[in-house]
Parts: sequence; C-alpha cells; structure tokens
Amino acid sequence: MKISIFGLGYVGAVSCACLPELGHRVIGVDTNSTKVQMINAGASPVVEVGINELIDAAVRRGVLRATDDVEDAVLNSEVSLISVATPAKANFAPDLSAVENVIRSIGKVLRSKAGSHTVVLRSTIPPGTTEDSLLPVLEASAGRKVGDRLSLVFNPEFLREGSSVKDFHHPPQTVIGSLDDAGYAVVEALYAGIPGPMVRTSCRVAESVKYLCNVFHAMKIVFANEAGSVLKSYGLDGREVMRIFCQDTQLNISSAYLRPGFAFGGSCLPKEVKGFLTLARQADVPIPALAGLLDSNAAHIDRAYSMIATGGRKRVALFGLAFKPGTDDMRDSPLVTLAERLIGRGFDIAIYDGFVRLSRLLGKNKEYIDREVPHLERLLKPTPEQALEEAEVIVVGHADAEARKAIRAHAAGRRIVDLSGYEELRHCGAASYEGICW
Repeated sequence: MKISIFGLGYVGAVSCACLPELGHRVIGVDTNSTKVQMINAGASPVVEVGINELIDAAVRRGVLRATDDVEDAVLNSEVSLISVATPAKANFAPDLSAVENVIRSIGKVLRSKAGSHTVVLRSTIPPGTTEDSLLPVLEASAGRKVGDRLSLVFNPEFLREGSSVKDFHHPPQTVIGSLDDAGYAVVEALYAGIPGPMVRTSCRVAESVKYLCNVFHAMKIVFANEAGSVLKSYGLDGREVMRIFCQDTQLNISSAYLRPGFAFGGSCLPKEVKGFLTLARQADVPIPALAGLLDSNAAHIDRAYSMIATGGRKRVALFGLAFKPGTDDMRDSPLVTLAERLIGRGFDIAIYDGFVRLSRLLGKNKEYIDREVPHLERLLKPTPEQALEEAEVIVVGHADAEARKAIRAHAAGRRIVDLSGYEELRHCGAASYEGICW
C-alpha cells in the first residue's frame, strides 16, 4: 500500500519507521525542511529507541522518502495519515487549525485525482470533530462526498514515548472509526499482520477512547502517588503495597467497576474511603484527587435527582433500594440517599426491591433504615406492578428479570430513568428513556 504521512513529529516519525516493515511504501510530508531532510538522509527527527535504524533501512530500500510537496504526496499515495499537532488554546481546547489546513490541502489535490483515497486522522481531537468539523472541510475542498472514492477515518494512536516502536508492533487493540465501510477495510489492510483485535466503531467513539485512555493513565499515576505518599507516612513502602495490589487482576487491574452507572455505596467502599482520608489527614499528607471521591459520588446522585426532577414533581416508581442487586444491605446505599432526596422534595414515591424484606432486616442494616428511612414500610411495595401503579417516572436503580418484565409491560407513556444500563429497557415502545451516562 502507498501511504503519505502528514506531520513528521513524534507519531508521524514512528509511523514512517514502522509502516515500511509491514510492506508499505511511505512518503513523509512536513513544512519543516529540516525534518524532511533528516528523513531523506535516513535519520529520525525525533529521539526514540530503534527508530534511526528503521528509518535508515527503509530509505536505503527505497520504500521511504519525505517531501514538503502536498500534491506529490497525495497523488502518489492511496492513504494519507494525518498526525499534525493539536496544541492547547488558552482555554485548553485543542487548536485544530493545523489539522484543518492539512485536510484542506489534501482535498484540493483530490479534486484532480481519479482514484480512491482514504484520509486517516491520528491527531487527538474532541469527540465529534471528525464528523462535524473536518468532514465538511474535506468534502468542500475535494469536491466529492465520502463514499464517492473518498473515505474519512479516525484511528487513534496509543504510542508511549520511549517504547513507541514496540507499542506500534504490539498494540492492545486497533481502534477504527470510519464514516464508510471502505474506510474500515483500508485501515484493516494497513495494519494487517499487527496482533490484537481490530475494533470497528464510530468516529465519535474512537475519538473519545483516545481522550479517555490518557485521562485514565493520568488518574492511575495520581492514585499511585497519593496512595504511596500516605503509606510512606506510616512507614510503608508504597511500591511493595502496589505490587501486591496489581496482582489482583479480577478486581483491581481489570474491567471490574469500569462500567458507567450509578454511585457507589454499601458497607465497605464509603467507610474505607473515609478511613483512608482520615489516615491522610492525621499524617498531614494532602491527597486532593482521592479527597474528591466522596464529593464526586455525591455529585452523581445529584445528577440522578436532576434527571428525575425534569418536568416537575411526578409520581415516581423506584426500583432498587439496596446498594447493589442480590443483597438487602442498604447501608450507605446511594439509592436510599436518592429516595430520601425525592421524599424531602415532595415527590410521591413507591419502591420495589425484590431482595428487601423489612421483616428480615437485622443489626446495623435495620438500624440504618430505622434512622434514615423510618417511613420505608409504607413506601415499599410487595410487587413490581404495585410500585408502578399511577407512576409517571420509572427510576431503575437495579431490577431483577421479573421487575424488568413488569416495567416493559407498563412503560408506555411514562419516563424511564435508567441508572444501571439495562439494554432491554431502551426499547419500551412509547416510553421516554434516558440513561444516566448514555
């Protein structure tokens, strides 16, 4: 495959080094003459382990060259990868001017090109940018629509400086967001031979994945540093604790809990977070990120209340009261907090939770309910159907199969506010559906 790469910074240079190893012919493009000259001399414009040798070998084989001539690059390639910089503006939104200029330049050349061409964006851009901002620029300058010998794709990169050559050849996955089927096929062929799954998705999702990965990486670093600082103050080696922590691949280093939904609660998480924050305060160790966990959790409950309250005070059927399904433990349950908020604001509310039976409540769980929701007995209904009687808003914290079946049967003409993400509830005929994070 013949590929042009626009932008010979970090990502572009690594792509110039690695794509020829997959059997492609590559033309690097940049307005910086020094970078162009370095590539043509077999040298890398960026410092990275192993990159000089790969670029030199590709140039010597005649499968890599660089130019500042956009027309030359586009007319002599089938695919154009765009990896130019998107520096932050004063408000930290990315400056897209360089990307737009490259898109416009490529489009102008495509007006006179007869064959098909695929434009692949790799620069970090906000969700929706490809489709809402860059697609119109490309189609206007090219004089043709995507689907007419033209494809537009967003393909995020996940290269770490210092190990980018290795990362290129061993990615965890290849994410492809395309505006047409041909774009998917071209990018899959581009990376043929690279291990890991090829994930087809929308441009918006692909753009979002890139942002989310970097934010999560930053959050992990801050978590490790804040936790390690507190542990050190108690005479512990944070690295040793974290080493054991990371051996748990069922809950800690896994997809567990990484599912957008409702707030956390129960007898453990709130208590242990508060306990750890107390340790930090006693040791006079500031941990602003971890200190914000409880405020963030409370804000999510506020968000759920605001969704329910849209349109004024309506009769509410709340499904779920325990902090999670399969238990009757209501200690520090965010659903109890939400129910109390609704009651306090004058909502008429009925509650169903198949696992909660007042006659079975014992110990701390009973004490908590007697203190927080003393009027629970008159609110808790024995069947889903009774909870749904005259309800105008159905709030789903969690619901078993029987409850979900009842909701679907009685949903017509009512609002559903889903806090858990039951796919079957998204399609309840005439019901109005909204999820808390989707």
